Amino acid sequence: MPRPREFDEEAALDAAMAQFWSHGYEATSVRDLATTMGLTSASLYNAFGDKRTLYERALERYVERGFRDRVRRFEHHMPPRDAIGAFFDEIIQLSVGDPHRKGCLIVNSAMELAPHDKQFHRALNGVLKDIEGFFQRCVSAGQKDGTISSDLDTADMAKTLLASLMGLRVLARVNPQRALLEGAARPVLAMIGVNPNARRARRRI
Repeated sequence: MPRPREFDEEAALDAAMAQFWSHGYEATSVRDLATTMGLTSASLYNAFGDKRTLYERALERYVERGFRDRVRRFEHHMPPRDAIGAFFDEIIQLSVGDPHRKGCLIVNSAMELAPHDKQFHRALNGVLKDIEGFFQRCVSAGQKDGTISSDLDTADMAKTLLASLMGLRVLARVNPQRALLEGAARPVLAMIGVNPNARRARRRI
């Protein structure tokens, strides 16, 4: 019978995600990963496969804990326009509160790996399509309940929100200042009637 694993697989995967997130794919060696995860190289390979496979699992974990968690919390428990505002609000808060300026692992992967790796390109394109789909569903639902103007093209607005979100994440790596990020998001969110400053004021009340 195979021996049970003598380590916390979830904690080890979190450690790998943190290593890739901080240092990138190419700059992270298997030795770095083994040290960070508290494993031998042999145990790492046995449990997670090669470096590429581990990166794919770490990225999927990041997406699940980040984007998909926000969808569950916001889309299914808030009015659609508020869900979009909350999504941007949380991204700005995370960016401002990141002292190491790690940015977004999705964006980091898109910049480092997607241009020259077809498999990662397809995987990341799927994630971006999912984010765009979230925005499109929210815009469409907001148009139906009257909180978002029906004059806006639903698909185009979803793409605009996606582009703004990705731009914010890149900008935050250089200058994660709240005023700058909110100012960059404000014109786009105003198109659907969201005021980031008003949201922050309501939280203080």
